[in-house]
Amino acid sequence: MKSWRLTLILLFACTVFAAAGERHIAFERNDAVWIAKLDGTGEKKIADGIFPAISPDGTLVAFTTSEKSGTTYVRHIAVIEIESGSMKVFKDVPSDNSYYPSWSPDGKHILFTLRQNEVWDLATIAPDGTDFQIVKKGAQNEVTLYSPCWAHDAGSIFCQDMTNIYQIGLDGHELAKWPIDKAIPNGGTSGDGRVDVSPDGKRLLLSIDMGEEAKRKDWDGPLPALWTFEIATQKAVRITSRSLFGWDGCWMDDENVLFLSQATGEKSASIYRISTSGKNSKRLIKDARFPSVSH
Repeated sequence: MKSWRLTLILLFACTVFAAAGERHIAFERNDAVWIAKLDGTGEKKIADGIFPAISPDGTLVAFTTSEKSGTTYVRHIAVIEIESGSMKVFKDVPSDNSYYPSWSPDGKHILFTLRQNEVWDLATIAPDGTDFQIVKKGAQNEVTLYSPCWAHDAGSIFCQDMTNIYQIGLDGHELAKWPIDKAIPNGGTSGDGRVDVSPDGKRLLLSIDMGEEAKRKDWDGPLPALWTFEIATQKAVRITSRSLFGWDGCWMDDENVLFLSQATGEKSASIYRISTSGKNSKRLIKDARFPSVSH
């Protein structure tokens, strides 16, 4: 009898541990934040907002609130606890236009972009809204830095200015700079061009606008493609083919990524997964954008 009870207790404990450690996807749909299981099932809306980023441990989601004020929008960074629904909006940040949060690998800080004094800055803040710090101040007549994300060791950040990829220290100094068109001939990016760091810290995932003919009547603009960029060697490798439009990518693990794609005739994009070798593409979540994955 004691052996049977012990077995039951161990099975229950393992079940609880597995549930707590289950990975999730956070994504945006219709100006709201949603989560789902890693296979795309179990979709659940958790808040109104945009640009969701799930924490590494999968317990919190940082995102951008967006409220209309007269003819403009007020945007703040917010963090919501998935289990309880408890939410905190960071209204003490000195800007009414903050967006694009990114979690540090240890989950202790959130990197984001904010506008003040008519320029865009990069800043960090703790998940409870304390410890606000400017990492890189913008300046008049200088290019804006977009798509910030943390390096693997949390000691620096990566971003882009539509022409170059940068690695910047937390003191704001430039550590490295890579011209996009040198790594990817005929390639460029936009302010929405996402950058994401692989879990092992060795590669970047880049959303690139290719100077190639899209050859689709329902597509207006450059052909979007996903590329990996090896930081040590600056070698770039294309993941998506010319027939598979891919953008807004993030890493699932070191060998697989999530991204957006929209087939001919579809009215909205869906979240897909694909291996870094460009194989085994599979749609996971319909009518969704801006995915992020817990680790």
